[in-house]
Amino acid sequence: MALELRHLRYLLAVAEHGNFTRAAEDLHVSQPTLSQQIKQLERTLGTQLLDRTGRTVRLTDAGEAYAHHVRSALRDLAAAERAVQDVQDLSRGQLRLAVTPTFTAYLVGPLTAELHTRHPAITLTVRETTQDRIETGLLADEFDLGIAFQGPHLPGITATALFTETLTLVTGTRQPAADPDGPLPVRELADRQLALLSSDFATRGHIDAYLEQHGVSPRITVEANSIQALTEVVQRTQLATVLPDAVTHDHPHLTPVPLDPALPTRTVTLLRRTDAYQSAATRAFTHLTHDLVRTRGYTPAS
Repeated sequence: MALELRHLRYLLAVAEHGNFTRAAEDLHVSQPTLSQQIKQLERTLGTQLLDRTGRTVRLTDAGEAYAHHVRSALRDLAAAERAVQDVQDLSRGQLRLAVTPTFTAYLVGPLTAELHTRHPAITLTVRETTQDRIETGLLADEFDLGIAFQGPHLPGITATALFTETLTLVTGTRQPAADPDGPLPVRELADRQLALLSSDFATRGHIDAYLEQHGVSPRITVEANSIQALTEVVQRTQLATVLPDAVTHDHPHLTPVPLDPALPTRTVTLLRRTDAYQSAATRAFTHLTHDLVRTRGYTPAS
């Protein structure tokens, strides 16, 4: 029997689901058909790829080794198909971008607008997720580019510094202005009520470490898993929050309040898989990202 791509995809689906029924449903084929195709694949290779004896179907040792190469081959094949479809004049194209959550508040919008202005035929897909998931997704060819923070990074990931992100206290414009003579001493946060990102954000860990380092325990009145929710709360209450100061650039009703000592900065990076094919859309987006960072005056990466 000649191997076909469907046999490979069927094997990976069963391995992923650990169950023929769920895999068949996901593939939109009948379970008997799926089982028969896997058996044909095993007969062709002359070895058992799946252990069917337990409650969960799993790959045998031979199956693990084979699936590893299958995943790599399918990833390379998908890249090859995109390379064939890639149009150098950008009259069409696709870009898959993944970002960590804070960037949706101030960077994704301007980047998307600039991309649409320069190259309106490019279709952009944006995924908001964690940095770990961005890097594994890049390695698995699920994303073309990622925007996150400087390392350490997984092997096979190339990171290019974009700019330095500064976190600061943020209040609504209805609140009294900050002391014009200087930043707000961090100890004064002990008397403040704050609205902060929830603990599943890496940024929250960055904030908590800073507060703990300086022995400050403010009252956390609101926790939110959305930056938009935080900005809405701060605009309408006397609460303050801690966000990238760049968020205030596009929110006239928010005011950054420098702290003393300042919160540690972070280097924002553009991530890609080191050996990935870079389409014309990927190269164009990389170029315009660097242009936009310079135009908006973000602090250069050190």
